[in-house]
Amino acid sequence: MAEFQDFLPTMAEKLGGQDFMAELCNGFRLLEDPQLGVITLESLRKNSAVLGLDSLTDSELQAMVQEGDLDCDGALNQHEFCVLMIRLSPSFMDDAEKWLEMALVQEFEETMTYCNN
Repeated sequence: MAEFQDFLPTMAEKLGGQDFMAELCNGFRLLEDPQLGVITLESLRKNSAVLGLDSLTDSELQAMVQEGDLDCDGALNQHEFCVLMIRLSPSFMDDAEKWLEMALVQEFEETMTYCNN
């Protein structure tokens, strides 16, 4: 299996919660089948070169889809993709409590700003 450097925590820290999620959604759109609106094995195979993953075998790509396919439909929707990306990030999982606290503080601050306007 291929080894990857984990840049997600750095991205999240630099971008902030909302912009980070927007970037994950952009990544989803790069890999999705535009007609189906989901990532399939075929769309992953076709679009994986964009992310430098063109050396992965079909069985490795299929394993990626199966790992994140929470509803067992054989494809990844946007929610499943984002959850998978975070779950597969060792640093995110190691620092999950810190990331949750940061998200809650950001949400609280946004709510307070909204209520004060």
